[in-house]
Amino acid sequence: MAASLGWCAKAVDSVADRIAFDRFRNDDFAIGEIYRLNNSDILFDDAILSGLITSCSFIYIGWDDTNYPTFQVIDGGSATGIIDPVTKMLTEGYAVLERDEHDKPVLEAYFRPYQTDYYVNGRLSQQFTHNAPFALLVPIINRPDAKRPFGHSRISRSCMNITQDVLRTFRRMNVCSEFYSFPQKYILGLSPTAKFNKRAATISSFFAISADDRGEKPTVGQFSAQSMSPFVEALKAYASIFAGETGLTIDDLGFTTANPASYDAIRASHEQLRLTARKAQRTFGVGFLNAGYLAACIRDGIEYDRRAFADTVPEWLPIFEPDSAALGAAGDAILKINQAVPDFMGADNIHRMTGLESDAQ
Repeated sequence: MAASLGWCAKAVDSVADRIAFDRFRNDDFAIGEIYRLNNSDILFDDAILSGLITSCSFIYIGWDDTNYPTFQVIDGGSATGIIDPVTKMLTEGYAVLERDEHDKPVLEAYFRPYQTDYYVNGRLSQQFTHNAPFALLVPIINRPDAKRPFGHSRISRSCMNITQDVLRTFRRMNVCSEFYSFPQKYILGLSPTAKFNKRAATISSFFAISADDRGEKPTVGQFSAQSMSPFVEALKAYASIFAGETGLTIDDLGFTTANPASYDAIRASHEQLRLTARKAQRTFGVGFLNAGYLAACIRDGIEYDRRAFADTVPEWLPIFEPDSAALGAAGDAILKINQAVPDFMGADNIHRMTGLESDAQ
């Protein structure tokens, strides 16, 4: 019997759904406009989700008929390259841009500084030159380190092992549930010459067994059904282990343990999840800024220095959306801070804290 479990998908979605890109601060080169003209709402979510699953997604930078830069997200299984350890951009890159119905690559691209080569069915088709000093394939990396510059997947080896253990428990539960629904029965002392129909005894609501010639009759009984409680307890134990591995709670995995909690209680129980999302924001922001930098080079036809974008900072919406009680507490804190240091908390700081936009003109 086939069985599946969505805990790994839940571990990815729980982080991806809380990471929402907001804007670029000090956007002197208007790279936010390039993203807005490339369906940024879908683009950011696509790149973040794919990066969490495969540890690294890629943004392929092309251009349309008007030579305006375009963005396309490519998953980590269809692209690779040689990464610059300082800038986290690629000095060389390769990507499969199109596949046929048999998953065979049809359109491929080889990226390098100032040039992109396109191959159709393995043969060089077109070559395009550009002004960007890096390959037009930018990695969006989740949790990179010195040993793994292309990052780590949100679905760790431990998560996969726990999931396999849970699936085995599900299979055992399914087998036992059949015996629980149809308990096994037995007959003691049945004569060897007696005619006994097992099928009729199984499906009939009433079945008669007569005595033999000596007046002896068999004893009919039923084995006690196995309880399902041990399997339910085992699933809760696995859920606790998986929750500890991924920063989730048992409630997130479908085991309700308490009444709905407040904003502060939810945030406290998801502290590890908040730290994971915050770390992902920092590394994803570098990739989005790099892609915007190369796109600006293409749009303006100028080879910009990467250091010119040092003041441009990616900003994100709050990981946990505050409720009315949290907004009230934040308002009191902002008031007290501004009384101590006048005008310390302005519209930008409040927006980063609460996600609220000011209507003041």
